[in-house]
This record gives sequence, structure tokens and C-alpha cells, in this order.
Amino acid sequence: MAGCRSRRLGVLAATLLLALPAAAQDGAPLPRPAAGNPANVFGTFLSGRFAMDEMDNPAAADALLSALRAEPEQPELLQRAFLAAIMDGRPEALRLARRLPGNLVADLLLFGGEVAQGRFDRAEARARALGRQGVIQALQPSLVAWSMAGRGAHAEALAHLRPHAEAGRFRALNALHAALIADLANRPRDAERYVRIALSDQPEPTLRLALLAASILHRAGRPAEAQRLLDQIAASHDELALAAQEPVRSQVLAARGIANAAEGIAEAYVALAAALRGQGLEELSAVLARLALRVRPGFGPALLLLADQMIEAERFPPALDALKAIAPADPLHGAATLRRAGLLDRLDRLPEAEALLRELIAAQPDLPQPRMRLGDILRRRERFAEAAEAYDAAIARLGTPRAQDWPLFYARGIARERSGNWPGAEADLLRALELAPEQPYVLNYLGYTWADMGLNLARARAMLERAVELRPQDGNIADSLGWALFRLGDLPGALEWLEKAVELEPRNSTVNDHLGDAYWAAGREAEARFQWRRALGMEPDEAETARLDAKLRGDPAALPARR
Repeated sequence: MAGCRSRRLGVLAATLLLALPAAAQDGAPLPRPAAGNPANVFGTFLSGRFAMDEMDNPAAADALLSALRAEPEQPELLQRAFLAAIMDGRPEALRLARRLPGNLVADLLLFGGEVAQGRFDRAEARARALGRQGVIQALQPSLVAWSMAGRGAHAEALAHLRPHAEAGRFRALNALHAALIADLANRPRDAERYVRIALSDQPEPTLRLALLAASILHRAGRPAEAQRLLDQIAASHDELALAAQEPVRSQVLAARGIANAAEGIAEAYVALAAALRGQGLEELSAVLARLALRVRPGFGPALLLLADQMIEAERFPPALDALKAIAPADPLHGAATLRRAGLLDRLDRLPEAEALLRELIAAQPDLPQPRMRLGDILRRRERFAEAAEAYDAAIARLGTPRAQDWPLFYARGIARERSGNWPGAEADLLRALELAPEQPYVLNYLGYTWADMGLNLARARAMLERAVELRPQDGNIADSLGWALFRLGDLPGALEWLEKAVELEPRNSTVNDHLGDAYWAAGREAEARFQWRRALGMEPDEAETARLDAKLRGDPAALPARR
């Protein structure tokens, strides 16, 4: 995976972002230290490139800026040092940008510099000079309009955006910015008209669109519609739903999401950055988020986007830093806190994760999400009884359960089953199936447990056959079906599915153990012992280790019956 990420960044840095000359693109010779310069310059450059590929922004900026100081005229080194400085938020980026005429990212950075200084006439000139090719065509109209708004020309800004907001590929994005400018200019009817255009192109709005649109509609005298928008978000019960719950909801409706032109420009950057994710342009997305933070420091959506990208790259400490930088007053603070807790858990910093979640629970006692996350963390640590208690508290705050709530009942069912409360677990798993009848993991867990306990075998078989249809390449589900067939006495069918399960999950001790049992029952003793020995080498838990040892010793009480 790291190699794929490295190659993708190399291609993007050499083409989309940096507009390098052909001689400097990936695959061409790398810059070499000039005669008389220290030989370690080249090594420093390579270290910087590697750090950049690994998304280690501080190390990349340190190395590449150091190499550039030694070799200030190397074109590729200049380009890469500039990008590294952008990604790490270094002040040197602005100086380097002036040495890169025609470079899109440099032009955007210089534009942002004018905005930060309040020089909106100059900013508008730079925005108009950006051109309309590639991804910039999505940004340029709103950047020009916000520059106009920055100098107080709100009517001109709206006139400039009108054709882009009413038609075209990026209609929704431009309509949203027209709505924000109209709202800032105290023109509620225009703001309402444009925000409805933006919403019409997204029947299921993103969180950010919903928050901004609700705020605009509320001021335009449409409080019921504003509440409905936020209700849609709150109903999901995922992390981001915290931004649409009280007391955050009241804050969202009471204040403008955009207070000035600089904030509007940051909003435009992040909207495009979010749209580029998942399209093979993650690095460009990250650059836009960094540019947004330069004109709007501490902007929650930009920090959250960067944190998500760092998490995907398994850069957990800097992701934690980005999430921690989201201010308590930001609507995204609750979601950021949940993600911080999840990262702390992954870093084996469990006490910190628990403390963070309990603080959030104390601050927002009526919300299920913090308790759900706490339950998940405790369950992964095999603290099943405590996990079940956390899930109890979360479910008590759900209201009427809906289809999307099935994971919570599924999770509590697992915690209850593993803590010895089978009646409660069975009730939860059946409830999860009521909410999501075609959920293969619920079908599998309940069907397998019934089969393993010798209960409801015919129904278990039907459920597992359906689960296999839904997830044909899942080795654990294939194993469950094979085990149910084994318990039903269908040895040929059991062998077929258990052998397939081992092909799909060759390093799973339980799957290998089950196949060994089926071989023994079929009289294939050597193959059975081979599978049991394999299973022993896969670090099974203590109970499974004891069972496998007993089978290999030939303990009659442990061996399956012949069929």
C-alpha cells in the first residue's frame, strides 16, 4: 500500500500540482549536487522525498528546505520544497511561491496572501488570472466573487456568481457561495433562493451543507425547514450527527457559518477538497485543505479532512494533533473527540481514550454516540460486561430504533454473548435482524452460535446460506455454514464448505480446527491431525488451545464422533 501511495504522490506532484517541466517529472534523473557542494545534499533530497511519500510533513519540509538552501537553483527541488512547506504550514511557502510563476498552487497561495492582508483588489486580480482549466474551474468563480465581497461589493459578487449558480457543472457549489454572500449582505430572500438551488442538487446534503443551509434558512424565516435539515443529520447517529444535536444545534442556527470573505474562501477550498477525495486526487485535496487553514486558521472542516487523510495513511500522532486543534466551540468538536478516542485506543492509550469519552458523556449526557464508542473500545479489549453496560446506556438514548441502528444491537449482542448472557444476546441479535433482515454479519453470528450450541439448526442453516449468498468470499461465513452442516450430520456438505473456508481464511485457527473435526468424523485421521496442528500454530486462545491439545493426544472426550 505504501508503494502505491508513494507512486500516486510522485505523479501528482510532478503533474497536477506542480506543473514541472517534462525533464523533472517522475522517472527523469533526480537533481544531483553541483560540483563543490557537500555530497549529502542529494541524500537529504531523497530523505525529503521519502518523507513526503510517507506523509511525514515535518520531516519532508525540514529535509527539502535544507536541501534547497544548499541548491537554491534546482527546479525540481524548488517545486518539491514548496509543496512540502505548504503541507507543513511553513511560512517559507509564501516566499517560494513568488519564484514559481504559472504554478497553480503557488498562485492560490499568493491569492490567499492578499486576502490575509485585506488587499481584496489585488486578490480579485489574482483570482481572475487563475484561468478556467482543470479543477480550478470549480473554484475560480467563487474566489472572484468572495474577493468582490471582501471589498464590500456584494451586489457585484452576486451578479458575477449568478450564471454559474443557475447552470453548469458546478452549479451547487456556486449557488452555495452565492447564498453565503447574500446572507452576509443581509439579503435573506436571495440567500434562501440560492441555498435552495444548492440543496436541490443534493437530496441528501453533506453535514457542512446542512449546517450552512439551516443557518441561512433560519435567518430567512424558515425555522421549520432549518430544523428538518438538521434532523436528517442527527438521525444518522454517526459521529458527525453530534454537530446537529443540542446544544450545538442552537449555536449553528444562531450564528452565520461565514463571517467574512476570508472564511468564505476557506469554505470554497474545503468544499472542493472534500469533492476530490476518493477520485485519486487525495494529495490535491490535502493541499487545498492546507490553503484553507492559511486564510482561516483552526477551520474545523479543513482539520477534520486532513485528520481523515492522515488516519488513512496510518499517521496517527499528527492526525491526533489535527483533531485536537478543532476548537470546543466548533460544531465538529464532538465528532473530533470521538475520532480522537478511537485513535488513542488504536495507539494502546486506553485510559486517555476512556477519559476523553467520559468527558464527552458528561458534557452531552443525552447522546448515544459517545456511549456507543466507549462500548466498542471496551468490547475490543474483551471487557464484555462493561461494554454491554455502555451499549445499554446508548440504546436507552436512541428513542425508537430504526434500520440504521442495527449495529448497536449487534454489538451489544456480541458483548452479552461473550459475557455469558446468551438470552440477552439472542434477543439483541434477533432485534438487529428485525431492523436489517439482510445483514450478513448478523445472520452469520446468530446462525453460527445456534449451530455451535445445537439450537435451531434448520433455521441456522437457512440463515447461513443466505449470508453466504450475500458475502460469497467471506471465509468466516463459509466456515459457519460448514459447521452448521456438520452439526446437522451432512458430512459431504460440511467438508465442501469447510475446505472452502480454509482456502479463504488459511490463517484462522477456528476454521482449521473445524475442518480437522470434519476430517476426523470422515475417518481421515492424518488430515485431521494436520489441521489441528496447523490450528495450534495460529495462536488460538487458551480454551481452544486446550481443546486442540486434547484432540492431538487422542482424548476420547475431545474427539468428534465418527459419521
